[in-house]
Amino acid sequence: MSLISEERLSESAYIEKVMRGWTVSAGSSVRPAETNWHMVFVKHAGGSTALVVGPLTRSGIASWGEGAEILWIQFRLGVFMPHFPTKRYLNEEQTLPEASSKRFWLKGAAREVPNFENVESFVDRLVYEEELVRDPVVNAALQDQPLDLSARTLRHRFLQATGQTQSHIRQYERAIKAASLLRHGVPILDTVFEAGYFDQPHLTRSLKQFLGYTPAQILTETTPCPCHFIQDNLLLLSYHNVLRVKTLR
Repeated sequence: MSLISEERLSESAYIEKVMRGWTVSAGSSVRPAETNWHMVFVKHAGGSTALVVGPLTRSGIASWGEGAEILWIQFRLGVFMPHFPTKRYLNEEQTLPEASSKRFWLKGAAREVPNFENVESFVDRLVYEEELVRDPVVNAALQDQPLDLSARTLRHRFLQATGQTQSHIRQYERAIKAASLLRHGVPILDTVFEAGYFDQPHLTRSLKQFLGYTPAQILTETTPCPCHFIQDNLLLLSYHNVLRVKTLR
């Protein structure tokens, strides 16, 4: 196995989950789209690199070299940095300036690179200094809670906090649900109905866009199910010669 990884959930209201991985050897894989943004820290022979990586609207191919240790912090939907709105780095990444071999610059302050165990303390500090905030409207809307907001205001709040529209996030969630149904043996036409697609071509386009596989591939598992990539956190983000990503068309 060329990439070894593990993950843990977090009780923080700001963190979805924390992941770390090691690139044992060079390799490549399909990676799914992603609605959440991340902070990524890569340790390598030359030191360490900190990145802010935005949501990915399409599936792609990721390839990576060897010899790196990678830490991912996946933030909950609605969490964002006011000085660096998520919409500014949708489908992109931003390398944060290096302050030393163990520190990086963020909004004029040198921050110590966190580790797998102390991520919550790192994030709590950012929240305390108001460099990381959470818009509760996003979570409420995604849970279909009533909101006294105009459609225009709601759209603005979603774009500001997530870089995406509520509709796009719903489409992604529907694709994840459809993949789960297929993985559990539900026939394709039944999946179309249960997941709310118009027809089989509509389902196929959606799964190819978000997960990189056709319904038949997922159902028969002729290729690894994209659910495995999501659950096992093989979120392969680009990092120069360590990780490279190519979008599937």
